[in-house]
Amino acid sequence: MNERILIEGLRSRNKDIFDYIFNYYYSGLCTFSMRYISSKEAVKDLVQDFFVQLWVEAPCLQIKTSLKSYLFTSLRNRCLDEIKHHKVIEKYQKTFLISATEPTNQTEMMITETELRLAIQNCMNKLSPRCKEIFELSRIKGKSNQEIADKLKLSKRTVELQISRAIKILRIELADFLPSMIIAWLLS
Repeated sequence: MNERILIEGLRSRNKDIFDYIFNYYYSGLCTFSMRYISSKEAVKDLVQDFFVQLWVEAPCLQIKTSLKSYLFTSLRNRCLDEIKHHKVIEKYQKTFLISATEPTNQTEMMITETELRLAIQNCMNKLSPRCKEIFELSRIKGKSNQEIADKLKLSKRTVELQISRAIKILRIELADFLPSMIIAWLLS
């Protein structure tokens, strides 16, 4: 049958022409797909899905080559997409299984926490006594700047400056120890 008639019949969703195309190309497309995908059932499903999509998109088809070339190229692309999809799934499953089977190392977590506490304590010791006292009242005891100012008989602005100075020093000192986002979260 003339390809032009087949393409136009497909675009106009002529069921007889679609059935002819399906019956004529189905087995060849399945055999072709087996080059890429080894499962016969997966190939059958893939080719059938391809024909369903072909029927749905038929009115919009822009076939610039031969119908045969269009069908085989489209199906090859679909097979390659399927392979990529399976690789992504396998990679995810491997990553998930590895992370799920790795035991949480409590000792390592405790050591890291201890190192962090020591680093923060060393940084705190580098602050002037007044700056350290103000920072601890603010961040550890949760006092407001006004409460600290009243307690220490300082201006609120002095308290704010001392807290800013402490945060700046801690950020610089802990920059190599923790990512800046965590430091900002800890010190805000």
